[in-house]
Amino acid sequence: MAQFKSFSGSPVPLGSSYDGAGVNFALFSANASRVELCIFDESGSKELERYGINENSNGIWHIYLAGAKPGMVYGYRVYGPYKPTEGMRFNPHKLLIDPYGKKLVGTLIWNKAIFGYDIDSPEKDLSFSSLDSAPYVPKSVVVDDRSYDWEGDVPPGYGLGESIIYETHLRGATRLSPFLPDSKRGTFAGFAEDSTVNYLKHLGITAVEFLPVHAFFGNRHKRGYIIDNYWGYESFSFFAPEQSYLSAGDINEIRDMVKTLHAHGIEVILDVVYNHTGEGNHLGPTLCYRGIDNASYYILNPENKRLYMDTTGCGASLNLQNPNVVRLVMDSLRYWVEKMHVDGFRFDLATTLCRRGGEFKQTSGFLYAVAQDEVLRRVKLIAEPWDVGIGGYQLGAFLPGWAEWNDKYRDNVRRFWKGDPYQIAEMASRLTGSSEIFGHDNRPMTSSVNFLTAHDGFTLNDLVSYNNKHNAANGENNRDGTDANWSWNSGAEGESDNPIIVKNRRDRSRAMLATLLLSFGTPMLVFGDEFMRSQMGNNNPYCQDNAITWVTWEGISAEQKHMIGFVRKLIRLRKRLKIFARERFFTGKVVDTAGHKDLAWYTEAGTEFAEADWHDGNRHALSYLVKNDHDFVLVVFNANYQKLEWKLPEIGGKKAWSLLLDTSESFADKEKLGNGKVVGIPAWSVLAFEIK
Repeated sequence: MAQFKSFSGSPVPLGSSYDGAGVNFALFSANASRVELCIFDESGSKELERYGINENSNGIWHIYLAGAKPGMVYGYRVYGPYKPTEGMRFNPHKLLIDPYGKKLVGTLIWNKAIFGYDIDSPEKDLSFSSLDSAPYVPKSVVVDDRSYDWEGDVPPGYGLGESIIYETHLRGATRLSPFLPDSKRGTFAGFAEDSTVNYLKHLGITAVEFLPVHAFFGNRHKRGYIIDNYWGYESFSFFAPEQSYLSAGDINEIRDMVKTLHAHGIEVILDVVYNHTGEGNHLGPTLCYRGIDNASYYILNPENKRLYMDTTGCGASLNLQNPNVVRLVMDSLRYWVEKMHVDGFRFDLATTLCRRGGEFKQTSGFLYAVAQDEVLRRVKLIAEPWDVGIGGYQLGAFLPGWAEWNDKYRDNVRRFWKGDPYQIAEMASRLTGSSEIFGHDNRPMTSSVNFLTAHDGFTLNDLVSYNNKHNAANGENNRDGTDANWSWNSGAEGESDNPIIVKNRRDRSRAMLATLLLSFGTPMLVFGDEFMRSQMGNNNPYCQDNAITWVTWEGISAEQKHMIGFVRKLIRLRKRLKIFARERFFTGKVVDTAGHKDLAWYTEAGTEFAEADWHDGNRHALSYLVKNDHDFVLVVFNANYQKLEWKLPEIGGKKAWSLLLDTSESFADKEKLGNGKVVGIPAWSVLAFEIK
């Protein structure tokens, strides 16, 4: 006799929903012929009962179990044709997690039973596996989202013009923290501890952007596999968090962390991967979407439906041309905003989400769905505006309301401070929001997310210490990772005790950080760059869950602590000046009766740039002058290898300039700051001045 009395239930909401008297289960599968709900014990190791789901409303299978409660462990078995050449891969021998499941229990064991086909068969995925995968896969858990006490939590609500984003890996940031108990290191709970929060607050950042925290399984359970998934860009669930990031298995740890960060004025942004899943290509495992309805959830190759269309490089693109898949993504986004109170999202390979008929379209269902959504319009939306498909590079093409990672900023600033020729003209645009990219459709300057480094690529320390990538530890013979790093090692590859090389690295890294924080747009720092964290030249450490990527807090030197203080000073200066909250692009036109422009570019001669100056390949210095009400801010960027004599502009009457910043800490002409005075700008430095 069944433990629970079953009823037809409701097709909405999708997933498992507890109402105080029982649990409703709803699963979308347009092509299934039959669905079973399987109930397990608390550990997920023993199947207790199985319920046939007989109700199907427009492709949504649903059932209600009276008396069922939160904590119930479950999975699905979905029946239908197994015809890979027609895109159908149903196999009821494979237990499937709920795409809407908000918590998982159990670990993935890399066994041949998790594949829908017989991996030993010469026919590979054309064969059929009758092995039961239930003992080897995680299961979904019913949760109750109704009872958490947010204690009046109010998101900080910064505009992008006020934001300083700090991209970080949840695990790597605290894995070696000496201030946390072992059980909390590398977890949401650890990130909510005073030692972590106080450091972020001291630094002055306004938002943490976490690398993926959705559940991912990666390669951790492949026997004999030498590398591991560390970054997390292989999501299996868009609702359930990664289990290893929970110190005690309670998803309220996420809410506790968000609430704590909000109380200290820090927002939470999630890096989300809706473009593909960890199921991979046609030879991947069957754990969720493939077994529920392969033809609906993934984009199939129209010429051979056994295969997938792949614009991600990860095997198969999620099918956001299907309204039910768009619904899945939208429901996931709203869940993390409404139930977890996160403040925004960074969308990995966002171009893939916006393809229609294989092409990127501003009229895609996904972009339209987001644009009209009242919940998502309140939060930050940041696109990685490219993928690996044809026409995948779409920087500047996203709709108003979106910000975008600006890789042109990254590359140009790196090349400028490397000393490459012909960088000046582009540098001027990058410093002021990249108007030729984003200056359309009333988009603001803050649409440009400016960054020097990201998780993908060299750290700042390695950018000034290595000419070449050193990825041997990844086990791919150094073939992985980009070769276009625009880096310069200052004269020696890797660590050096040569004082000239050490000084050059110090000067250039400080100058680049100052460039980032004194540029118009939305700045993004990467965790550890503020104290020159090294990955030993590895520019693709996606598989390094170890000291290569973890922060070794106890090993931070006095010089590194000084660097932290320097970055803190930069952030405070950016906030104090107020000019960077500006959203409208500069025009370069006169804005007052005294003839001052909103923005002007000055040479070392104290005169405005002429046309020839912009095209001088030997020029490695420029400065901008910005008028802010009655104040003027002058920032000088000198990427020359020697000191440059610089005439300060004659502006603001008889008032003298005040020195706000000297990245080299060697400026010697503080007594010469009058209008029109000539001062020595140190090599490889950024100096900022102000007239109030």
